[in-house]
Amino acid sequence: MNLEEIRKEIDSIDKQLVELYTKRMECSRRVAEYKLENGMRIFDPERELRVLDKVEENAGKYGLSARQLYATLMELSRALQHELLGSGEKLRNTILSAKETIPYDSSDLKLACFGVPGTYAERACRNVFPNSDPVFYPSFQEVFAAIQNNEASFGIVPIENSTAGSVTEVYDLMLKYRFYIVSAVQISIDHCLAARKGTRLEDIKKVYSHRQALMQCSDFLRSRGLWHEEYQSTAAAARMAASSEAQGVAAICSREAAEEYGLEVLLSGFQNDPNNTTRFIVISKELCIEKDADKISLCFSLPHRTGSLHNILCRFAADGLNLTKIESRPKLGSGFEYLFYLDFSGNIKDDNTMPLMRALSDELTDFSFLGNYREI
Repeated sequence: MNLEEIRKEIDSIDKQLVELYTKRMECSRRVAEYKLENGMRIFDPERELRVLDKVEENAGKYGLSARQLYATLMELSRALQHELLGSGEKLRNTILSAKETIPYDSSDLKLACFGVPGTYAERACRNVFPNSDPVFYPSFQEVFAAIQNNEASFGIVPIENSTAGSVTEVYDLMLKYRFYIVSAVQISIDHCLAARKGTRLEDIKKVYSHRQALMQCSDFLRSRGLWHEEYQSTAAAARMAASSEAQGVAAICSREAAEEYGLEVLLSGFQNDPNNTTRFIVISKELCIEKDADKISLCFSLPHRTGSLHNILCRFAADGLNLTKIESRPKLGSGFEYLFYLDFSGNIKDDNTMPLMRALSDELTDFSFLGNYREI
């Protein structure tokens, strides 16, 4: 048998597979109708495992790949049943009742900002809310607590950097508090090495800054052999350097922080990546979805089982949704289970997106819709 004949046989098999797939999905429709009439749940994990075990056994040397194929079929079948049965009604009502505007230009907003005056978070805050003055909190935890305690309506915190990666503490706090992300902004990071006036570059022995900034400038610090230590924030490090009596102390900070605390800029633009940027998110207890929102964030947990994440992600692919970020964090007190944080492009009210979110909200443990927003 030559190659052309083999391909014709494959084409014939594929035609049969498509016909069988459509018949199977029609059966799923009838299953959904039966479950609705009899008050049965859609997801029966024990039955699915039995079916997958049987498929793997029957497929012989192709058992594992056949198991994955059928797991994907079951995911798609379940997604159809969720849509037909109108799953996730609570999430739907939450989304439809969300506000559609954010008072960016208001001058009397209560804003919680990480750090002290002069921090990059302040720059992000003023980019988003140009007419309101933020209240500063020295830690990410305190920003979240301020929102929890109604001391602020919005909080501004960094969540990832183009060089140093994710701000894991913020991800952990997002998964803990489950606040909504209502907006986001990217800030260009142009670090300065600043010290008290009269200090020369060659005099610098100790450098302080936030952990992320130190990571972003690691090449410079290593090349100079400079001793460095983490500090609460870049601006707090600048404030400390200004008040320190020690010689040869400098801070890696923004130019605004250097000016705020009367420091002299000795060097600038020395970060590892000249295009260094940090993404900040605006968080709130109240959901707001603007009409032009184009990014969605959510989190959920999955059992520590082979293929469980793949099976969920295939449903995003089936609906044509583009994932832009995935972050996993250990789920406290649950052994080897993980919480997953996902960002993907889209609007929650799109025809494909809303049914998927509603289905996942009913099916996944610890599911939280964290927001649909745009980057300013």
